[in-house]
Amino acid sequence: MPRKLIHYRKFSGTLVSLTGLRVGGSKESIEIGGLENTIIRHPINDLPYIPGSSIKGKMRSLLEHKYGKMTDKGEPCGCGQCMICRVFGPHKNTKHDLGPTRIIVRDSKLTQKSKDELETAQKEKGVFFAEVKTENLVNRRTGTAEHPRTQERVPEGAQFDFEIALRVFEGDEENAVIAFVKEGLDLLQQDYLGGSGSRGYGKVKLEYTVA
Repeated sequence: MPRKLIHYRKFSGTLVSLTGLRVGGSKESIEIGGLENTIIRHPINDLPYIPGSSIKGKMRSLLEHKYGKMTDKGEPCGCGQCMICRVFGPHKNTKHDLGPTRIIVRDSKLTQKSKDELETAQKEKGVFFAEVKTENLVNRRTGTAEHPRTQERVPEGAQFDFEIALRVFEGDEENAVIAFVKEGLDLLQQDYLGGSGSRGYGKVKLEYTVA
């Protein structure tokens, strides 16, 4: 039986990158001497942003690890019974009765302050809205650096507008769902967002309210 939509709640605020942040993009072609590992950017203005799918996917993964809901194949949970399936949707399960996915995670765009700072850096220093970091593989026998690679990162201190819309349906335990989303956001701040987290990338802080 279809569930009645009662209302929406909104998580909104700011996501702050406490270390360099890398959410990978792609290039159709790589120039000689060019970057191999670029960040995702807006196709028109080239400003970095964080896709909502990156935030949602990381939250879900962390919650699945915490509650032991990973499948043998490493796929997302699709049991159709747990809170993870209720909030994020049951993976590949078309026979559930949970209704629609409860959260809508918006893309996070740079705050106006961070946009102004990065545009100033581009004009004054030629910085293309990101820092370029070079990493090397160290030969364990000789101790020398080998195979250098360059990566783009959103610089430390960049801030993004952050928003999650929560759909509350008839029969939902609203406070429990809100608490579960908060739990996922707390885990995200303890872990990392994007790639290369074990090498120091992607530590973030969230400042938000629920209305």
